[in-house]
Amino acid sequence: MGIFDRMASLLRSNINDLISRAEDPEKMLNQILVDMRSQLAKAKQQVATAIADEKRLRDQADSEYRQAQDWEQKAMLAIKEGRDDLAKQALMRQGEHVSAAQQIEQTWEMHRAETEKLKNSLRDLNDKIEEAKRKKNLLVARQRRAQAQKRITETMSSLSEKSAFEAFARMEERIETNERQLKASQEIEEEFTGDRLAQDFKALEKGAAAGSVDGQLLALKQKMGMLPAGSPVKKQLGSGAPEEETVAAEIEDSTTEKKNR
Repeated sequence: MGIFDRMASLLRSNINDLISRAEDPEKMLNQILVDMRSQLAKAKQQVATAIADEKRLRDQADSEYRQAQDWEQKAMLAIKEGRDDLAKQALMRQGEHVSAAQQIEQTWEMHRAETEKLKNSLRDLNDKIEEAKRKKNLLVARQRRAQAQKRITETMSSLSEKSAFEAFARMEERIETNERQLKASQEIEEEFTGDRLAQDFKALEKGAAAGSVDGQLLALKQKMGMLPAGSPVKKQLGSGAPEEETVAAEIEDSTTEKKNR
């Protein structure tokens, strides 16, 4: 199992555990991103180690090739000096280094291919984490909207139309009762508080003010010529006779005078 397979298994295990215990989706998503970043950091370290191993193998293969070239130069020198025996030994040593270099180079080629796969997987993991960050923001926004809608729905369901109207009716009845009690208190206050005699005169004055309309009517009739110009318009508050009777008497006198004419 490769390092990314192990990481994927670990992430799946952690995510499944978080989902099973999830109470706050936003916290869960944040924790998943934290775990993914942690695994990404570990993956980067492991990929860096693989790249270092690849470079080490490349350096070892290059070193073997250089040593093979050195032994080839030594064999050429031995031939110039007429030492074929040393030239043969140098060529044998050259072959050993070439063989070692080729074996290391084969290992390096395989390791290099695996390292490229790891680097590509690392890029994919980084891209997926960036995509997860963007999705997290969208999911959190959707979750908040869902919670708000749920609260609104619960509130609306708890307030049925009947209960709302009943509440208004009870409140209206209570207000009307308070208004009636206030009026009753004002009537009691007016009737049983203060100087009774002064209140009686005040009521009498109000009645006289109301009767002043009849006086205005009589004055208007005089102006229109319906009554003699000299007919007196009197208020008899002081005499104790009702103003209506005075006005009626004046009208009757005026009518009798017209008949006599």
